[in-house]
Amino acid sequence: MNRAVSQPAPVIGPLVQWNPRDYVAHSAAQLAWANELLARLNLRGHERILDIGCGDGRITAQVARVVTAGRIVGLDSSPEMIDFARGSHPGASHPNLEFVCQDASEMRLDGPFDVVFSNAALHWIADHAALYRAVARLMPPGARLITSCGGRGNAAEFVAVVEELTRNERWTQEFGDFPLPWSFHGADESERWLIAAGLRPIRVALVAKDMTHTDREGLAAWVRTTWLPYTQRLPEDRREAFIADAVEHFLVCHPPDSAGRTHVAMVRLEVDAMKL
Repeated sequence: MNRAVSQPAPVIGPLVQWNPRDYVAHSAAQLAWANELLARLNLRGHERILDIGCGDGRITAQVARVVTAGRIVGLDSSPEMIDFARGSHPGASHPNLEFVCQDASEMRLDGPFDVVFSNAALHWIADHAALYRAVARLMPPGARLITSCGGRGNAAEFVAVVEELTRNERWTQEFGDFPLPWSFHGADESERWLIAAGLRPIRVALVAKDMTHTDREGLAAWVRTTWLPYTQRLPEDRREAFIADAVEHFLVCHPPDSAGRTHVAMVRLEVDAMKL
């Protein structure tokens, strides 16, 4: 059972400390999903683009090479990610690219933006209604919002395993009444929030995805790199044991396939909307 989110959580929340190099090494699924979204944009090269939750900056820099007559701003509230992005994609090589360390719920940016893009980030924000209003203020009529993030039911089987684990006597002292740190919304309420913000929904859907890792070590790496609200509540010398417990408990009910690959059923909330 998913626990209720007690308060809005900012994109890439300030209470977690990201390891960009580890994330880059173990985020193939997120990268693939981002490229699926980008393929729908049909960019012409002159667009002004905002990438919310840009993380390590790989996708942002990839887009910068396309919009050579435009500009792109990558926004993330993780100082570690932004420092990594700036170091990996310096301005001298990408003069139309800028990285900004800001909370998406308090954006202070010079618009307008023809495209607002976000991949694998917005489930860190509870209040999507407020987010859509903030985004709409930065968009001229006809501008496009296209996003993908965790949606209702995302990783539900793995979430259930981890939540049960946090109630185990081995771990409960560190977690207590710990709320689910992500917000997985559905399509119906998302459409209402978009319309209220002055955005016309083109497509809003929950899409099933199979997150596959080559082996249990890959699954453990996913937990280590993205389940930081959980692992960083623990002393550093207990984190790997918690990750190993989570992987072991999950694989008991969801064993690897005949090739040794592990599978986690994901659900993405995909949004395509236009500013009226």
